[in-house]
Amino acid sequence: MKICFVLNDIETEGNGTSTALMCMAHQRGHEVFAMGVGDFNFHHDAPITINATQIPKNTKTKSPGKFLEALQGKKARKKQLDCNELDVLFIRNNPTEEVGRQWAEQAGVAFGRMVQQADVLVLNDAYALSHAFIDKLYFEELPAEIKPDSLITRDKDQLLDFWEKKDKKMVLKPLEGSGGQDVYLIDEHEKNVNQIIDHLSSQGYVIAQEFLPAVKDGDVRVLLLNGKVMEKDGEKAIIRRVAGEGEFRSNFALGATADSSDLTPEMQRIVDLTAPKLIRDGLFFVGLDIVKDKLIEINVLSPGGMEHFKDIGLPPFTDVVIEAIERKVEYKKMYEGQLSNRTLATMN
Repeated sequence: MKICFVLNDIETEGNGTSTALMCMAHQRGHEVFAMGVGDFNFHHDAPITINATQIPKNTKTKSPGKFLEALQGKKARKKQLDCNELDVLFIRNNPTEEVGRQWAEQAGVAFGRMVQQADVLVLNDAYALSHAFIDKLYFEELPAEIKPDSLITRDKDQLLDFWEKKDKKMVLKPLEGSGGQDVYLIDEHEKNVNQIIDHLSSQGYVIAQEFLPAVKDGDVRVLLLNGKVMEKDGEKAIIRRVAGEGEFRSNFALGATADSSDLTPEMQRIVDLTAPKLIRDGLFFVGLDIVKDKLIEINVLSPGGMEHFKDIGLPPFTDVVIEAIERKVEYKKMYEGQLSNRTLATMN
């Protein structure tokens, strides 16, 4: 199959989950292309074209790091493709990382919708991504039973009132953000609560979330494929992220370490209540962040963490993802237009 991965920017891409998935697709003999969100071209009354980058097919890539080195190297080939030459467009860019490039934040999803209209299989479904673009708002559509109490507002008085009601202990974070940036634990000893609220609200909406004491043990990232926990050889795609000393944020970007975790009944309950909506909406590859019995975040735009599986003895799971995409391409050809992109996106 011909598969193109949409990244923020090829030159600045790091060695993470997207690189690992591209490497596996290449190793399985597929034509793998990469592009940045600035590499779409719209032509009136003609297919959208993309400025794609590809490493030579005979390039040996024994690791994701070597694949990335080749993709960013001088031997990588630039090629303009009509979008309908592709079998799959895999949208993997993270809009919250587009610092200083406001134009790029929604470009991947917006052009992804147009590519989807050209009958290319788009993952995750581009219309589902549009709906869930602010994933912390999408999160609020899930059942209350599995979520901590929260408030989304720019009103300082309401935030302070929420803080009082939560015994002066809450977590504040921007509605649109990732990687643990600008996330604050506000307790009764915080002297700068007003300044923090002013700082966050000046950037947009703010989420106040009840503090979960169990976060001291870290949070757990559970990766779902087609609404189910990814599994291979009896191992599940679950990783605990443990914050460093003196830090409550469990983000790898902030120095958290990886640890193993079982799938607890509480986690399975969260998956069971979340999966029907994900399947209905066409969200193929999703990450859930869980603290004990509460879901604290859902990642639909660019779920990651797979690059850390080796640190805790888990298989990479990249072959599981690519095999699932291969099946979807086969279903699409067999059913010849009878199945919508949204349906195909979450078919096993």
